[in-house]
Amino acid sequence: MSYQSEKISGNQYKISFTVPSEEFDAAMQKAYLKNRGRINVPGFRKGKAPRKLIENMYGEAIFYDDAFDLIFPDLYEKAVEEDDLFPVDQPSVEVDQIGGGQELKFTATVYVKPDITLGDYKGLKGTRHLHPISDEEIEHRISHDTQKVTTVEDVEGRPLQEGDTANINYLGKLDGVPFEGGQADGHDLKLGSGSFIPGFEEQVIGMNIGEEKVINVTFPEQYHSEDLAGKDVTFEVKVNAATQEVKPELDDDFAQDVSEYKTFKEYREAIVKELEERRDKQAESGLENELIQKAVDAADGDIPPAMIERQIDRMFMNMKMQMVYSGLRMEDYLMYTNTTEDELRERFREDAANNVKTELVLDAIAKQENIDATDEEVDEQITRYATEAHQDVETYKAGMSDTQRENFKDLAITRKVIELIKSNADISVHEGSHDEEPIDVAEVMESVTEALEDTAEEEKPKKAAKKTKKKKDEEPTEG
Repeated sequence: MSYQSEKISGNQYKISFTVPSEEFDAAMQKAYLKNRGRINVPGFRKGKAPRKLIENMYGEAIFYDDAFDLIFPDLYEKAVEEDDLFPVDQPSVEVDQIGGGQELKFTATVYVKPDITLGDYKGLKGTRHLHPISDEEIEHRISHDTQKVTTVEDVEGRPLQEGDTANINYLGKLDGVPFEGGQADGHDLKLGSGSFIPGFEEQVIGMNIGEEKVINVTFPEQYHSEDLAGKDVTFEVKVNAATQEVKPELDDDFAQDVSEYKTFKEYREAIVKELEERRDKQAESGLENELIQKAVDAADGDIPPAMIERQIDRMFMNMKMQMVYSGLRMEDYLMYTNTTEDELRERFREDAANNVKTELVLDAIAKQENIDATDEEVDEQITRYATEAHQDVETYKAGMSDTQRENFKDLAITRKVIELIKSNADISVHEGSHDEEPIDVAEVMESVTEALEDTAEEEKPKKAAKKTKKKKDEEPTEG
């Protein structure tokens, strides 16, 4: 076998292969042995007809596909390895000459990992935003602990108010006729939650236990049901019962109930410290985001569309999985938001392209700076991952594959690249809020792992994506 690779664009290569006729004939023989049992030849039991007789009946092209698929993967893999090519998508294959005792000639055109021209990644200016901890943040954090010891009591002797949970029966009608999905008995509704259409909860507030009332509301113009969108309807509502939350006093007893501290003062000081640590971590992440984005913007490279599409696939699947964990379905989300899957994927495109470029830029910096990771640094990444996943570190290590360890090595290298950029940056401190986060560092680290896993899988050549034959003979019948 001989081959020749040719760069035909910035990151696209064409590899031309020539396979001796005897090598392809050996593959044809294997294809014959694989398929002879399913081919009908009059006068022969299945599997007993000679290859030449089958080829005379159906044409030798009957075995081309399987013979090609037997010979292609090893040839392709050898070529990309020897020429240090890093394909990012399945190749497009065209067969120029096949069969008839001739050499097999074909080409494989493939996008490869692009070269990145780095810009400035040292001496970048960045800001560490350290906003003061506000009373609102402290109160919000304490409210989480308050919920742990909040009790529930029945509402008695007063009208319903915001924050109550009302148990209601309701029947919705459009033009005096009940509509689908507009009826329920014994439904618990948290007043003020906004879970019903606008105007509904506001009219339940003020009702008394046992009271019945007709509520007039208008469905939103963008409501998912076209039959109800923008329509005026009525709801016959009855309040069966209601409960209210009784929150504890914020005192020493409360502090002891929800924490290890003896006094509310000590507890509050611990909360402030916790919020400051979280703020510092977010500030560091924000700084890294800013610096990485500047390094990415300064770099240049022609990113293959396949890499962006694959990143969109990941983003779409991640969103889908998050919905599953939340008890939602993608189909319902698309219906309620009046969005198609294609439109949703298109919204991901800009971020996907930026994420891919970020991975490539960080990788290019690592190569330029000769950054590698020690075993200790890799173990640190593994320990962090296993700990966050609540797994025993040693047990997790014992079950790891070589590919997984390589993934963690790349994570460690990425972390070192980020530290290099940061250590060479001109950093100022601003004591104020900062909302802009062009890149999520945690997302970068995660996507590096996913990209590596995808690459490891795709390094094994699969069936050719597209083949163009010179001729196509009669297909056999299967029986």
